[in-house]
Amino acid sequence: MEPPEVTFLDRGRVMADRDFVVDGTSVATASNREPDHEYEAYVVWNLLIETPERTILWDTGSHPDAGDGYWPAPLYDAFAHVDADEHALEGDLADAGYDLDDIDAVVMSHLHLDHAGGLENFAGTDVPIYVHREELPYAYYSAKTGEGSIAYLASDFDHDLNWQVVRGDSYRLAEGVELLHLPGHTPGLMGALVERADEPLLVVGDEAYVEANYGGQAMATSLLWNNAAWRDSLARCRDIQRESGAEILLGHDLSVFESVS
Repeated sequence: MEPPEVTFLDRGRVMADRDFVVDGTSVATASNREPDHEYEAYVVWNLLIETPERTILWDTGSHPDAGDGYWPAPLYDAFAHVDADEHALEGDLADAGYDLDDIDAVVMSHLHLDHAGGLENFAGTDVPIYVHREELPYAYYSAKTGEGSIAYLASDFDHDLNWQVVRGDSYRLAEGVELLHLPGHTPGLMGALVERADEPLLVVGDEAYVEANYGGQAMATSLLWNNAAWRDSLARCRDIQRESGAEILLGHDLSVFESVS
């Protein structure tokens, strides 16, 4: 059987202070009371995974109105998806030679607003939307109450969607595509190991926003649902990479995305 082929979709840029991504980046000390701040560009991406069985879309990006009041103002102020209006899902798919009707399945790594903003395109269809068992209830809990995480918007995922619930630590989605449960950033974060013809691709995703996180520097506490779970998931990713020799794709690291895509 033919191995999976991966197409990378660039869904635009989020601007944020690096201290929101790598914990303690610009913390003042006795010897440096006014540290420099690094205001950087981070990438939002999706994947198209072609297998003989189906065409799979990995995540759906931000809603195109993110900067026009759709995202909560405090969150957009911290993580500004400055060109979301130029990256509607249908348009970015078309640029890659695909149409919404070509998508046979969608995998949601998690349901944060920079990943679930295009789910509305699949409302009322029979396209299966794969989400981990631990993610969906936490997303609703967060979006519908004053607790949990501000990064979930009910308007992203509270639609008539054909949810397919993934359970356990791993799940074979298609030949050569294994979903991996990587809790820490969120309860139900998923990555994947994709067995491409040339070399495997380990989709680490938001388990590590940037290379510093993958190297062990913790993400900002505001980005972590559970620090201990995050460290366990990070160790699992490193083990899989060592055993498979896979190329890695991180959550929002622009240079890593440019090197693999």
